[in-house]
Parts: sequence; C-alpha cells; structure tokens
Amino acid sequence: QVQLVESGGGSVQAGGSLKLSCAVSGYTSRPNCVAWFRQAPGKPRDGVARIFTSSGNPYYANSVRGRATITQNNAKDTVYLQMGSLKPEDSGVYYCAANAPGNCNFGSVYDYWGQGTQVTVSS
Repeated sequence: QVQLVESGGGSVQAGGSLKLSCAVSGYTSRPNCVAWFRQAPGKPRDGVARIFTSSGNPYYANSVRGRATITQNNAKDTVYLQMGSLKPEDSGVYYCAANAPGNCNFGSVYDYWGQGTQVTVSS
C-alpha cells in the first residue's frame, strides 16, 4: 500500500515562500506521477503541480506557474513543492497524491493521498 506523508506547511506572510515535502513509501512499482493539490475552505480541491517520476518533467497549474517548482529526490522517495511570492489565495490544505499506472491529469482519479498539510498566507 502506497503511503504519502506531507510536511512543511505553516503560516507565512504574503510574498514569502514555503517548501512542502511529500515522502512516498510502500510501493512495489514507482508511481507514474506525484501531484500536489490544494483545497481552501468551501472551495473544490484543485491541482497545483505534478511531476512524472520517470522523467522528472513537471507541470504547473496557471495559478502557480512561475511561482512554484516541483522536484523529486529519488534516493529519498520524496517530492518537493517550493512556492514563492505567496498570496493569501494560496492558503489551504495541500495534499500530495500518487497515481500508479494511470493518467496524471489533475482531473484523473489519483489512487493514493496523503493526509494534507495546512498552508496559511496572511496579507
């Protein structure tokens, strides 16, 4: 059973930066992709960034493109999301999710999810 554990959330002022981590374990075959989603209260969960684990190719939602960088450390089985120039609208619970053979589009059904980490950006 694949397990994902997020860390690195917290409170930050607008314009600041955060680095989130997602530790992936328990897989027999490396997931095809790992993605970050976020959900603000009363809003749907939206995809933020994803990375194809075999190639390291990233993809970013328009809302964070240019401000976010998703990377992976294969030796540590960890995926990172570095975000800068944070805005209050970046606040929410950030989840990482993995898709083991499957489509990596944000609208696809991701098989495995972490418990989430809260990010709060104050103005």
